[in-house]
Amino acid sequence: MNALAFAWRSLVRQPARAVLGIVGVAAVCALLFDMLLLSRGLVLSMQDLLDRVGFGVRVTATQALPGSGPRIRDASRTAAAIAALPDVDEAVPFRLGDAEVESGGRGGPLFVSFFGADTSGRRPWTIVEGHDLAGRGAPTGQVILNRRLADRLNRRPGGTVMVRASCGGGPSALPPVAMEVVGIATFPFDDPLQMSAASTLGDAARVCGDEGQDEADLLLVALTPAADADSVGAAIHRLRPDVHAVTNEEVVARLQRAEFSYFRQISAVLTAVTLSFACLLITVLLTVSVNQRLWEIAALRALGLSQRRLVADVLCESALIIGIGGALALPIGMALALGLDRILKAMPGIPTDLHFFVFQPGAVAVHAVMLVATALVAALYPMWIVARLPIAATLRREVVS
Repeated sequence: MNALAFAWRSLVRQPARAVLGIVGVAAVCALLFDMLLLSRGLVLSMQDLLDRVGFGVRVTATQALPGSGPRIRDASRTAAAIAALPDVDEAVPFRLGDAEVESGGRGGPLFVSFFGADTSGRRPWTIVEGHDLAGRGAPTGQVILNRRLADRLNRRPGGTVMVRASCGGGPSALPPVAMEVVGIATFPFDDPLQMSAASTLGDAARVCGDEGQDEADLLLVALTPAADADSVGAAIHRLRPDVHAVTNEEVVARLQRAEFSYFRQISAVLTAVTLSFACLLITVLLTVSVNQRLWEIAALRALGLSQRRLVADVLCESALIIGIGGALALPIGMALALGLDRILKAMPGIPTDLHFFVFQPGAVAVHAVMLVATALVAALYPMWIVARLPIAATLRREVVS
């Protein structure tokens, strides 16, 4: 009988201890697997979210966050010049601001995020009801709402809302402007409680009271399929040295160094704790098993089984407990990750489409490597006991007792 089969029989002979070890390892390894998913989950989710929006480069007047610094002047000409670059498919001027929308006798005004953009091909939102904003030259005064705002106002396509925009960062004394609701849309970076509205760039400027200034908070640049974002960013800088172009990868890297670093640190700490606990648990279980079978091990040695064979039996027993528990940990960890993701996404300001736990094939490989290392480390002390066991003294003590 080989060492693996012998170790399996040892586990089966003591089912309570085996089940306790497997269940404990499964619980600990499920948490370990979740920490691996959390370590890069936000980064991968943000990268996917930015890529799904369809714009590979973002251009601002400074390195400050859009809306917190000066605007890009001559936005239309700048967008046209960037769109003429070989690897650029489209450049969309975009305005950011806030607005008050009159609730129509349902209390005070509603404070919403207000966007303005002129688009032709790609759009930074998705229409789910009605139709999109018309292009340039179409009738003015159109707006789209997200589902939460439309429900709060009880408006559907064809209705009218009164909008008073505040696009300069402070309260606005401008009169409200009547705008026709043409569609309901989802905005990729909205959180569950956010209310958002969008209009064309011209309507946004008119509502903000700076019509004719041709300014934008940022330009969203869509690339051709074969384009390299870094090369396009460099070309934009050569074209307009006074603006700052940042790729999606640079945005994610900046977030990873700052806002997302907390979750990476938490993941590293909890990973170390769970690995230590798993190692300690298996070490204790194997040590108890070996101590209960000392006379049996001594008898097997006396009958001719080699020291190496019995040491391998302990290692195989550790591998079986870790292996079975680790395999069970994957579905348990995925179910646990879904619940934890819902809890974390309940925090204010988290976009609906952003996830903290993202499945990665590489995480499974890292998980397996960590479990193999844990099985080896956990078996070291019990293996040492077996290797140093005095055969004659152990058998004499068993007979006397």
